[in-house]
Amino acid sequence: MPTLDQSLTLPCGARLPHRFALAPLTNLQSNQDGSLHQDELRWLERRAGHFGLVSTCAASVSEDGRAWPGQLGIHHDGLIPGLERLATALRRTGSVAIVQIHHGGDKAERSASKISTVDREGVRGASEADLERVVGDFVAAARRAERAGFDGVELHGANGYLFTQFLAPEDNPRTDAYGGDRAGRARLLREALRAVRAATAPGFAVGVRLSPVDVWSQRGLVLADGVQVARWMAEDGADFVHLSLKDAAGPAPFEDTGVVVARAVRDALPPEVPVISAGGVWTRADAARAAAAGADIVAIGKAAIVHPDWPEASRAAGFAPLRPPWDPDHLRRVDVGPDFVDYLMRFPGLVAGGAVARA
Repeated sequence: MPTLDQSLTLPCGARLPHRFALAPLTNLQSNQDGSLHQDELRWLERRAGHFGLVSTCAASVSEDGRAWPGQLGIHHDGLIPGLERLATALRRTGSVAIVQIHHGGDKAERSASKISTVDREGVRGASEADLERVVGDFVAAARRAERAGFDGVELHGANGYLFTQFLAPEDNPRTDAYGGDRAGRARLLREALRAVRAATAPGFAVGVRLSPVDVWSQRGLVLADGVQVARWMAEDGADFVHLSLKDAAGPAPFEDTGVVVARAVRDALPPEVPVISAGGVWTRADAARAAAAGADIVAIGKAAIVHPDWPEASRAAGFAPLRPPWDPDHLRRVDVGPDFVDYLMRFPGLVAGGAVARA
């Protein structure tokens, strides 16, 4: 049985030196036009070489899909030079480097043009022409990532953004081909994944991040649907399926079956398509639990903020992860930029002290 410290080769041929991934983390460190800022580069470069798979934060595929200030962009060709700098810096460390490509849907910033599944206050229901354009935007973004030199992309189908809004029954009352049953609600994501796979080279990794079940609130995402969507992702050419969970080794929070989510997905997929599981991993023991629960790759989120070398540091006898609240001075020392620190301060109990001004 492989261990998390052993290499893994994705179906596309990309080889991870080990099975720890840096989770894609919102950090607000890019320039306001979406171009790469030095803080974003430093943040990721500091962690590359330690994690086998390194993902950017969610990068916007279109102007009207941008969800927060300082979001990394991949929505026009003028952004490619910065993306090239980032890809070069990450890949030369030996990590597999991917861009998470993203559309905010009704969580986007621009109220005049943002879209949702149906008309709601401040947003309009997406027409089929809108959805065709969205698929095209994801394809164009993936091509830019490939041109910039990244090893792959991850379609962001989790955490309440556009694809999740279509997948979740509570958010998608459409009665056309993009709503209704499980197949209709998954149609947009499937079309985007198939189009991205067809538009990029066979050796370019194309994965997807899913919220396979309800985690923080009940939107109708049940495990049976999540498992089937993951199965469709593999059928449509996904090189990995990344599960966004509260507990990487846990059961569905709002279901009484006790079935472990990662295990259910792992058992449903072909053996060559790895499952990445994220959520609540702080120690090697947590990672081992996730692996035993079905994860082939374990994604590290909050612990990687304060421990940029977590895969090595966590091996040490007596390793005790730095739990919140975190000292802002420590965050600066590990290349967490001031805008990221300010963002973390929005979450009660994460950071001690006051806001940090940008130099």
